[in-house]
Amino acid sequence: MPNSSIERYAQYFSRSRAEVEADLQAYEGLLRRWQAVQNLVSRETLDQVWTRHFADSLQTLALVRAEDRKFLDLGSGGGLPALPMAIALKDTPAQFTLVEPTGRKVSFLRTVARELGLAVTVIPKRSNEIDSRETAVPDVITSRALAALPQLCGMMQPFFGRNTRALLHKGREYGEEISESRALWAFDVVVARSDTDPHGVLLELTGLRSR
Repeated sequence: MPNSSIERYAQYFSRSRAEVEADLQAYEGLLRRWQAVQNLVSRETLDQVWTRHFADSLQTLALVRAEDRKFLDLGSGGGLPALPMAIALKDTPAQFTLVEPTGRKVSFLRTVARELGLAVTVIPKRSNEIDSRETAVPDVITSRALAALPQLCGMMQPFFGRNTRALLHKGREYGEEISESRALWAFDVVVARSDTDPHGVLLELTGLRSR
């Protein structure tokens, strides 16, 4: 059942589990419809969308703090993890900015945000095309399956403020990525095991700066 996949995260929802689940079901319907014309998620994982994508995204909520208001998601693609997070935190002060350069994916993200009434803004650019001086300093930066950590640090660093944290989904090579990143970047990192991927982790990265 879909709700069994997300039940453990209900304590972090701003609304009832039934309301969040209804919005996730609507999101799933749009995802399946648009998948026919634009590859939004891996086709092999579409039938496990609740566990592989929704629950995987929602586990990030355990690391979100009450004072976090501004979220920046880089390389949003089909909206993961940002859209499930925005659905879970709907009708709170949380605001999500999604960065995605591909036109059809931008249209999809805007459609989901509009139809579900989410506090989501989509920027149709690559991260390096955005003037970080013209964007609010995020409390949280998220990214899932966008780039290896050394490259991702370069994408995130212009947006990092003193109190910004990055919550990043990473796979089994996370240790090597952290080691490679430290040659170019200084940061503190806490590693949490993924709930949904036996080989995956969530990285909580703070204090990002170039060496």
